[in-house]
Amino acid sequence: MQLPFEQPDPMRPAPGLRRLQQQGPIHAIRTAVGDPAWLVTGYAQVRALLDDDRLGRSHPAPETASRTGESAIFGGPLGDFATEQADHRRTRALLQPHFSPRRMRALRGRVEQLTTELLDELEAAGPPADLHAALALPLPITVICELLGVPFEDRAQFRAWTQAAGDVTDRARSEQGLAELFGYGQALVARKREQGLIGEMGEGGDVISRLVATEGVSDEEAAAMGMFLLFAGHETTVAAIGEGALWLLATPGQWRALVDDPSQVDAAVEEILRAPGLGGGGIPRYARTDLEVAGARVRAGDLVLLDTGAANHDGAVFADPDRFDLARPAAAHLSFGHGARYCIGAPLARIELHVVFSQLATRLPTLKLGCAPEEVSFNTHTLTGGLAALPVTW
Repeated sequence: MQLPFEQPDPMRPAPGLRRLQQQGPIHAIRTAVGDPAWLVTGYAQVRALLDDDRLGRSHPAPETASRTGESAIFGGPLGDFATEQADHRRTRALLQPHFSPRRMRALRGRVEQLTTELLDELEAAGPPADLHAALALPLPITVICELLGVPFEDRAQFRAWTQAAGDVTDRARSEQGLAELFGYGQALVARKREQGLIGEMGEGGDVISRLVATEGVSDEEAAAMGMFLLFAGHETTVAAIGEGALWLLATPGQWRALVDDPSQVDAAVEEILRAPGLGGGGIPRYARTDLEVAGARVRAGDLVLLDTGAANHDGAVFADPDRFDLARPAAAHLSFGHGARYCIGAPLARIELHVVFSQLATRLPTLKLGCAPEEVSFNTHTLTGGLAALPVTW
């Protein structure tokens, strides 16, 4: 079977993927560009392999490695095969302090203020509205700009570059977008130096400036890390807010359940993180050595796609997995990964989602979709997916 799976309903898992899952947890497939790969769909196997150092993002012969698609970011191998694990530990050690739960909690008040202001504007304009343009898009961009020290007024530029960089169908566009984004990051760091913004900073310094001021971190490295954070820190949350609102509003009884009992917001956030990711792709890894996965013999150099979306819909772990259900018993989804590569931005994403849906349920209890669910348009050519627009009324 070759990816992508045919998916008649963007809010329901692809039938072909579900048939594969019924056959077992790992499958030999072809990627969207025709290269051989393994697709791992079982929850237990995906969870274990996410934290297995026999898999990595690099490849000893990157020019001949299988590719998932045309994206310059996730389409093929990344990093130096000989030093990848040490490089990853170093990068994570540099970034983790800036995204600690304590620092993220300190941002909560600002996230609440920004959300309130955006909802004030939404209510003042009145229905109908596009919730994507009015809330899902501007909130994560504003938050990540303030956190990193990126000028908000540049958002149209870098948003266009991140969208291009995440293109999974056009490699030239993806490479150009990534180059433009990195060039912007380097110019931003240079500008901060010229303006005397780099130096001894306390807790209030922005992340990029603090990275530049860190011993052993070059300006180029700080710029690159900053731009990767800019990409990952808003694209994924934009998608989560939009899809979360869609699933809540389109699934009978779920929006009313949250409105009637706001204490369910924590459960809502976790279900928003789990349910909309339907699977059919996965996090790319390359086998660093031969290994066996559920009886399948994976060879060194093979591309292994860890399908966290499929794992999050594994019926052995999640009862009635394809239903969006706030009353679902707690179980650990894999949307942020697991183990050594667990997403460092998870605390921030959860805060943003918690604030957004707490305020939405309180302020717009009569919120409903402004079109039929099947009429909502999705971004199908980008890494992070998400909605192109979300018409609502109240």
